[in-house]
Amino acid sequence: LCRGRVVRVPAGTLVRVVGTELVIPCNVSDYDGPSEQNFDWSFSSSGSSFVELASTWEVGFPAQLYRERLQRGEIQLRRTANDAVELHIKNVQPSDQGHYKCSTPSTDATVQGNYEDTVQVKVLADALHVGPSARPPPSLSLREGEPFELRCVASSASPLHTHLALLWELHRGPSRRNILTLTHEGRFHPGPGYEQRYHSGDVRFDTVGSDSYRLLVSRALSADQGSYRCVVSEWIADQGNWQEIQEKAVEVATLVIQPTVLRAAVARNLSVPEGKDLDLSCNITTDRVDEVRAEVTWFFSRTPDGSSPARHMLARLDRDSLLHGLPHVALSHVDARSYHLLVRDVGKENSGYYFCHVALWVPGHNRSWHKVAETMSAPASVGVTWLEPDYQVYLNASKVPGFSDEPTELECRVVDLKNAEANIRFTVSWYYRMNRRSDDVVTSELLAIMDGDWTLRYGERSKQRAQDGEFIFSKEHADTFNFRIQRTTEEDRGNYYCVVSAWTKQRNNSWAKSKDVFSKPVNIFWVSEDSVLVVKARQPKPFFAAGNTFEMTCKVSAKNIKSPRYSVLITAEKPVGDLSSPNETKYIISLDQDSVVKLENWTDASRVDGVVLEKVQEDEFRYRMYQTQVSDAGLYRCMVTAWSPVGGSLWREAATSLSNPIEIDFQTSGPIFNASVHSDTPSVIRGDLIKLFCIITVEGAVLDPDDMAFDVSWFAVHSFGLDKAPVLLSSLDRKGIVTTARRDWKSDLSLERVSVLEFLLQVHGSEDQDFGNYYCSVTPWVKSPTGSWQREAEIHSKPIFITVKMDVLNAFKYPLLIGVGLSTVIGLLSCLIGYCSSHWCCKKEVQETRRERRRLMSMEMD
Repeated sequence: LCRGRVVRVPAGTLVRVVGTELVIPCNVSDYDGPSEQNFDWSFSSSGSSFVELASTWEVGFPAQLYRERLQRGEIQLRRTANDAVELHIKNVQPSDQGHYKCSTPSTDATVQGNYEDTVQVKVLADALHVGPSARPPPSLSLREGEPFELRCVASSASPLHTHLALLWELHRGPSRRNILTLTHEGRFHPGPGYEQRYHSGDVRFDTVGSDSYRLLVSRALSADQGSYRCVVSEWIADQGNWQEIQEKAVEVATLVIQPTVLRAAVARNLSVPEGKDLDLSCNITTDRVDEVRAEVTWFFSRTPDGSSPARHMLARLDRDSLLHGLPHVALSHVDARSYHLLVRDVGKENSGYYFCHVALWVPGHNRSWHKVAETMSAPASVGVTWLEPDYQVYLNASKVPGFSDEPTELECRVVDLKNAEANIRFTVSWYYRMNRRSDDVVTSELLAIMDGDWTLRYGERSKQRAQDGEFIFSKEHADTFNFRIQRTTEEDRGNYYCVVSAWTKQRNNSWAKSKDVFSKPVNIFWVSEDSVLVVKARQPKPFFAAGNTFEMTCKVSAKNIKSPRYSVLITAEKPVGDLSSPNETKYIISLDQDSVVKLENWTDASRVDGVVLEKVQEDEFRYRMYQTQVSDAGLYRCMVTAWSPVGGSLWREAATSLSNPIEIDFQTSGPIFNASVHSDTPSVIRGDLIKLFCIITVEGAVLDPDDMAFDVSWFAVHSFGLDKAPVLLSSLDRKGIVTTARRDWKSDLSLERVSVLEFLLQVHGSEDQDFGNYYCSVTPWVKSPTGSWQREAEIHSKPIFITVKMDVLNAFKYPLLIGVGLSTVIGLLSCLIGYCSSHWCCKKEVQETRRERRRLMSMEMD
């Protein structure tokens, strides 16, 4: 376990002074054992014969000479690690000079010998003398800023060449501070906190003669108070290494810094009228008579404690008499101990507490200045008296809605104004409170608030509606404010009140609120009722004949509708029992709320101006239809819609109502028309001509042919049934104008009037697609006794089925001729090929044998 072990003690010679403590460390290198290493110490005065001194392993190891010193604790072994130990000898004596050997005993039987190391110790007599310059140490009393110096005497009569190091210490109770150090190498080192003072020359270290050391401080600080000690250590150089052989300290002096007496006084309570000047005096009292300079600062605070966040500086006069502060504040130096603050044209915002802060500065080293004292005066309470404006607020509803969508206007006015100043302005805040039962909690909602600079801010309830222009806040005059709701809704019902604030102009041209006055609330409420709209139609002339003018008036009455404006639509329905178009309502003409007329489904081109709808009065409308036709028979009504104004050009539909019906019924016995279709060629071959006759018959009254006219249209359904939509082929109106539809195949159409009551449709060059059901539609026109043409009801004939056949003979004639010709040619060619083949290629000699005559051919022939 001990193989390769090396025991080490300090190299060279250790030098100690009588009475000091000797410490010799010993350690084992390259030790990796798990337990503590044991050490033995021996001493020899000559270096040849060693005496057992101490052991960490064997209790009876020391010699009798050292056992008593070990028991008294003068000699100790202190283990610092498993492989290290220190030998401590307190109060070294001259007999302790000699050689000390540290060894590690071996417990391994396979390893012979011990490992050891020896160090020499020299013991010198105490030749270091340290003491203060005066005894007993003096107690110095100084004022802050005054200079002082301290001296310490230190010398050494050691026969060896030693060096002295000196340290100045300041003790304040249990704490200790290093001021300045002169090392054994002759270098100066300032202690923590003294670096700046040392470099500026405020703290210096001088030597006086050969044994006196002086500490000089050019100006004392409050932190310099305490006991000053001079600590001297003696050093010796051994083989280039420095050893501290002893250290001594002595108390030099006790320094007491007398605080500077400084007081600042300001008048305690003052009252200044608004608009006048405030003059405050700060009187300073101090015991300093040397050259000092004062720095005076005035502070203002709303609270008497004058805490830093709540106060702000008004003016400051520094030690160089330079003024810093606000424009309307002046600070003057009346005499050596009095400073005046002047605040011009005070206002309400100047009411509060004023403080005077004073700092005394004394000159220091290199033209520097040091603050020796500072104080803050007690607060001076200053009240600015002013006449508060006295006024009342009156809220009036200039427009009250009777129902929804009507505007609401509120006027907030300042009345009975007294004590008004030129630097006062008024602003307004608008609030809304919902109507609730007396036991419910009522909360007010902010609609808009105006700041002192007349900036308007909206509340959450009114922000969007104000941006949309529905809420309008305005200021008509200096003391009058208006609030308008363009369209009052049911949610707007409730109490409204305004708050007028008085603002006072501040020193920095800002505005501060000084008073709020509330108005009495105004209740905006109306009873909600359903809108009612009633329309009555009447016919001034109940009986008339065809061709006359039909007239109908509609009278409208409305209830619970705000400022109604009406739009009218005339509708027509077929009379009961008319199965031509059952349950069909036709829109004829309309007139909107802006009196704009529009034709709806009136498509009769010959009677474009035949219907008129006009506004007779605000609630009465008249409908006229000129030159009525028999086909106009039916039920006529007025559909009226009431519109309420929303705002600007916008309208809201309030209610819609339908009038009672007015019937047009022609009680005349006119002719009865029928239509039928006839064809002599219901089945044709493709390419032939198809002739279709539309025959009209008249029953009843006998009419002159000149008093009759017909619109005839031909339709076809190209299928075996009537499941497909009919296709218009051609039409001929009563004026003889023919219109033929376009077709996708080659057959042509022609339509002509054969006689007064017969119309012929011809299909030229018929094709397969022309098959199907054909019918005609006839609209009779009859001239009335008044000379106008009356349109009769449209009639339809029964359909007739037309078949288009194919001509089989003509269709197959050419294919048959071509087939027969090709077959004949192919047959002849086949015979020719067979004959040639049998004659030349397959010729064969056959010897005929005699056969019976009755056989027709030889059996051997193929």
